[in-house]
Amino acid sequence: MPFMEKKSPKIGIFVCECGGNIGDVVDVKSVVDAVKSWEGVAVAKYHKYLCSKPAQEMILDAVKKESLDRVVVASCTPRMHLATFQSVLERAGLNPFMLEFVNIREEDSWVHGPHASPEATRKAVSLIKGGYERAKELEPLQTISEKASREILIIGGGIAGITAALELGYLGYKVHLVERKPSIGGNMAKLTKVFPTLDCAQCILTPRMAEVGRNQNVSLYTYAEVQEVGGRPGNYDVKVFMKPRGVDVQKCRSCGVCTKVCPVSMSDEFNEGLSQRKAAYIEFPQAVPSSYTIDFEACTKCGKCEQLCPAKAISLADQGCVVDLLVGGIVVATGYELYDARKLETYGYGTYKDVITMMELERLVSATGPTGGYVKRADGSDVKRMAILLCAGSRDKNYVPYCSRICCMYALKQAFVLKKMLGIDVTIYYTDIRATGKGYEDLYWRDEEAGVAFIRGKVAEVYRNNKTGKLVAVAEDTISSELTEQEFDMVALATPMVPPNGLKELADKMRVSTGEDGFVTEKHPKLDPVDSLVTGIFACGCALSPKDVRDTVSDGLAASAKAALFLKGDYVTTSPEKAFVIADLCNGCQACVAVCPTKAISMVEGKAKIDPFQCNGCGACIPVCPQEAIDFRNSTS
Repeated sequence: MPFMEKKSPKIGIFVCECGGNIGDVVDVKSVVDAVKSWEGVAVAKYHKYLCSKPAQEMILDAVKKESLDRVVVASCTPRMHLATFQSVLERAGLNPFMLEFVNIREEDSWVHGPHASPEATRKAVSLIKGGYERAKELEPLQTISEKASREILIIGGGIAGITAALELGYLGYKVHLVERKPSIGGNMAKLTKVFPTLDCAQCILTPRMAEVGRNQNVSLYTYAEVQEVGGRPGNYDVKVFMKPRGVDVQKCRSCGVCTKVCPVSMSDEFNEGLSQRKAAYIEFPQAVPSSYTIDFEACTKCGKCEQLCPAKAISLADQGCVVDLLVGGIVVATGYELYDARKLETYGYGTYKDVITMMELERLVSATGPTGGYVKRADGSDVKRMAILLCAGSRDKNYVPYCSRICCMYALKQAFVLKKMLGIDVTIYYTDIRATGKGYEDLYWRDEEAGVAFIRGKVAEVYRNNKTGKLVAVAEDTISSELTEQEFDMVALATPMVPPNGLKELADKMRVSTGEDGFVTEKHPKLDPVDSLVTGIFACGCALSPKDVRDTVSDGLAASAKAALFLKGDYVTTSPEKAFVIADLCNGCQACVAVCPTKAISMVEGKAKIDPFQCNGCGACIPVCPQEAIDFRNSTS
């Protein structure tokens, strides 16, 4: 066969000014003049905004007119616009992987700016030179595709998970909703009213809960936890452990006979420990599913409930079971917990019974709560004066450094209810009132008009006056610069929202990253706020950060839309620009397996094999291979 000389590439180089982000620092015209003379460069141009439609048309026309077979784009980060320019190449009839992206904003102008810099200009030329050399070695590739499951797992049955489940169910997807409590509803089920309109929380939530129970496309797994997550995007293998409930959900009539005959009483978690429940119990009256549960950690197995159940729905021999699921995508909607107030030693929570948390106050003012909606002291007497302490542990480097966003608003909500509806005098101690949503400021002024008192200052200490038996809050009023000591019948602590117990372990099972605050890390805080860093896994609501109900519902809608979009066809795709193993060179040492952060490498018949759907292209496996048996598509000459 005669020798075929390799065709010289025809390269187009396009440089972006990014408004002034690049253009104010880098002399873009000089850069273009410098690259024009390089061998194989058929066209070199710059534009104020390469991502704009006119600039995209400029690139498309150049590819067609000059018969370009490679394109170098020098602009911002590829995370922002890689797909944009790959689309331009496709429309021009060029393989989208014949594009080389050079970041001269984050890696150059933003480093050396904000003023014009000859060094930044020289660096831009050097960076583009590297991209140009790499572009010469590019080869056309094809996107990797695989048939995907059209089923979706949602972890968490609060308002975020409920919203996502219903939206996906309406779209025709098969949804598996896993909730670790006996009922869906989450923390919102404990609330009396929601701000700023003071609507009944149950009136908003319970119809949605009932809808989930009725939706034929939603399968409920309550009192269950995700045990294992394997597989890859589009085809996740999930094991769900159904904890022993002792009651057949389908048979249970919610008659309550089991509770009546149960001899065991214990603290009721739903009422924040302010009341007692039996070992055979239903979490709350509107629970979905409307079924009782046997708490086997407290149950003595006396057998009375099993004997007397008219529906024969109880089995004290229940050991639980594991359910295997194959899902295409996962939505994490795990919600939040409140910071342990016992760690705030100067406030006396756990020492003084009348120092409570705001969630405990929610249950006290609830008509279905332990006191039927009457706020009483531990000794049973009426509460006449109440203090609410904002930032109780939040915005504090000693405890929780971030702001939980909702504390100011739920304090304003409770203060209005206590003052206007129950006639209790309320004083709010605050650092800043953060009323940053629609109608939120109005609620603040309603509190002012109702006579709620505000003291700007963080409470340093709460102690009991032994003579009066009342609680004393000590604070410096930062407006008057005076030290104040006021007596109250009850003190409520607005503790911060924190990630729920077990979120880190769950995230590790899914290889999903969490931040320093413990919440799930989003792919991009502005552009991809509900995508995790793992393809096919999304997060919403307070799994991402503290949020109010409105933003949580918005997140649920967004996550369901992204999950539906990800699985819109029968196949899922991934970039072919990933590591791969040259089987003939692999000696099976497994060094690559040990360093892979996404566990994308497995051993098959003594050879390493890389799953392109799990590989994130980090390249960690390449330098550790003693045989040089691992390569990376379009990254090697």
